[in-house]
Amino acid sequence: MATSTLNVPNKLFSFEFPSSPQPGDHPEKMFHFGHHQHPLAKVQLRELFTCAGCKEYGAGKRFACQQCNFQLHEFCAFSPPSLKTHPLHGQHQLHFHSKPKQGGILWAKCDICWKPVKGFTFRCSACSFQMHPCCAMLSTQVSFPVHPHSLKLLPTIALSSGGDHPGFVCGECKRKKSGRVYRCTVCDYHLHAVCAKNMINGLEDNGIKVVPEKPSMLGAAARVASLVIVEFIGGLFEGIGESVGQVLVQDIGIGRCVSRRRRIE
Repeated sequence: MATSTLNVPNKLFSFEFPSSPQPGDHPEKMFHFGHHQHPLAKVQLRELFTCAGCKEYGAGKRFACQQCNFQLHEFCAFSPPSLKTHPLHGQHQLHFHSKPKQGGILWAKCDICWKPVKGFTFRCSACSFQMHPCCAMLSTQVSFPVHPHSLKLLPTIALSSGGDHPGFVCGECKRKKSGRVYRCTVCDYHLHAVCAKNMINGLEDNGIKVVPEKPSMLGAAARVASLVIVEFIGGLFEGIGESVGQVLVQDIGIGRCVSRRRRIE
């Protein structure tokens, strides 16, 4: 398996890429199956964007529609139909899917960064493994300018047995997060896979350190449920109020009728 390099302004990222996808020379314009209306042009912008393919953030290089807001990561635009071999899942072949796996009220999670999969994904048909296209650009061993030594991906077993260990605090975000972790074999430096992904998708290179949290499906469902409950309770009180008002009116009316009858009698 060959080691390839990804060149970006003022930085050189080195990765051990699988046979595909690999960075390389791509056309300046293209038509994508996800956006038949207009052609997409390769552009370089520092602003944060949400990829219309994988639904993850990105910055810098992208393929964008000049007539609407459709934008794709470069690796999402050229994701191959399948990955025959990949160092992050060497057991089985991975197939590209343009839509997330259906079923349940929660999004399935990427097995590398552990973030929800809401769009493009590489999925194994033999098991439940899946990962974002940007996570597919990672490998078992990576090198970044943020650290002088190469980093190796820790096995999942190590995370489950020592996830609360202070050594698992990320050297970049300085926090503990879920997801796979890279560790330096020379020193005690750790890097979250999700933070490593931000160096792939252009966030790190374009100076974007903090990104807004994407709302989860569970959170959205909870908000909708709370609104429904509030509306229901409001309607219930409103109905009770109307009923009480009607009873009072009826009682007043009946009282008037009785008093009138007594006067007549």
